[in-house]
Amino acid sequence: MNAASTPNAYGARADLKDPPAIRAALTHKEAVAEVYRLTPQLREYDEFMYLGVRWLPYTMFFHLRNYRSDVINTDELGFRFTDSHRGRASMADFPDDVPVNLLIGGSTALGTGTTCDSATTASKLAKLTGEIWLNLGGRGYNATQELILFLMHQHRFKEIKNVVLLSGANTLTLEGLPDELACEHGRYYYSYEFNHYMEAYNDDIKRRRNSYGSKVDGSGKWLFARASEHLKKAFNDVNHSEKVINDGAVDINERVERAAWVTSNALRQWQLLLAPYGARLSYFLQPISRWTKDKFHGDEEDMFHAIDYCPNNFWRLFGNLCASELHAPYANGIAAGCADIGVPFWDMNALLRTSPVIHNNIYVDHLHFNDEGYGEMARLIHQAVSPTQELAV
Repeated sequence: MNAASTPNAYGARADLKDPPAIRAALTHKEAVAEVYRLTPQLREYDEFMYLGVRWLPYTMFFHLRNYRSDVINTDELGFRFTDSHRGRASMADFPDDVPVNLLIGGSTALGTGTTCDSATTASKLAKLTGEIWLNLGGRGYNATQELILFLMHQHRFKEIKNVVLLSGANTLTLEGLPDELACEHGRYYYSYEFNHYMEAYNDDIKRRRNSYGSKVDGSGKWLFARASEHLKKAFNDVNHSEKVINDGAVDINERVERAAWVTSNALRQWQLLLAPYGARLSYFLQPISRWTKDKFHGDEEDMFHAIDYCPNNFWRLFGNLCASELHAPYANGIAAGCADIGVPFWDMNALLRTSPVIHNNIYVDHLHFNDEGYGEMARLIHQAVSPTQELAV
């Protein structure tokens, strides 16, 4: 399925053809069916995510605990398992007699798209190094949430050798949320839902039988608030989980600058948290499909087409980011932040561009990979962080 074809006389490859000028439009149901036909394991990831979100303090949400399937499995804390030479390891249960390594990021670090836990980048790194690598990927997390997730579990570690951040796309995507969903702490997954449902609690407070403040003395503003509340409910009989959000009103240049700053600021905090361990911190800008190559395998193009017809709000916010001209400003912004504080920076887009597998079918969507793609990222990360090898970015 992923085998490369022989280059033709012009150096082009038969399986790397431009998409047809006209592709058939798909209904949402047809598009989802096509996605599952092309990459059956994605059905399990959708099941994993949409069975229900586990709400947590500080990070907002995380994966289901003790999830079991042939594709993805989590421990009692919601972290995905890693296969290692010492058996299955995760945040809830790992050997503490040796230094551990941490792979941190969003759904790409988690390994969305792999066919099993042993095919994730963390598992492949464990195999390449003969060391323990824990998967701290959090689906949908931005740079700040990645940091807080570690902070919540920092007490579990005795020795940490490497911390690899494979990140960047979620922060850039979520900085595309409209200004009305932003706050002094940034923009994050479920920004709309958090504001909507917590405001509903504020409305509940106004209906309390025994209250405080101006409601006790019958001030007129409470009567107006009650009337407004009834009117709002009368005209608001909608399913708010179907709210459509896009980035149409967000300036793309400001968005890139914000995301680079958020990432750089988080890296400074990472340094402070890791100082007691003497761990090596490395940052890898995660790859985006059209930032890594111009020509795609036919199956990749088929997947991109199907996904266009069944987007959720995340993909609506992400869509414009595939533009290749955004790559350099974002990468350079983060690279400059890393240079300021002495954190090694690697652009996985650039590393993959010269990879021997780049022309194969490795993407399952614009952000995630199949087993071959994740295995190649593990190889590139291993070469980059190994003290005996160097890679040119």
